[in-house]
Amino acid sequence: MVVTFEATFFNLKTIIMNYVWFLLLGAAAGWLAGQIMKGGGFGLIGNIIVGVLGAVVGGWLAGLLHIGGGGLLGELLIAAGGAVVLLFLIGLVKK
Repeated sequence: MVVTFEATFFNLKTIIMNYVWFLLLGAAAGWLAGQIMKGGGFGLIGNIIVGVLGAVVGGWLAGLLHIGGGGLLGELLIAAGGAVVLLFLIGLVKK
């Protein structure tokens, strides 16, 4: 099997774009969760962190409930829902 430069470059480009979409989705989910929970975002880095962790929580909860997100909007809603749950739990711990 011969791997050409073009094939390797295409795979690298695809991987990078997947990470970019993941971070953008995380930022949007974190911002949305911030709006729902306390009326404001957490800055770009904070939104990404909350959104990415929320996506993990939301994906886990969605798996337990046997629900799935259809497309980008569904993924955003699951990630934002997980981020809201995460922020709620953090709020309980902080009290």
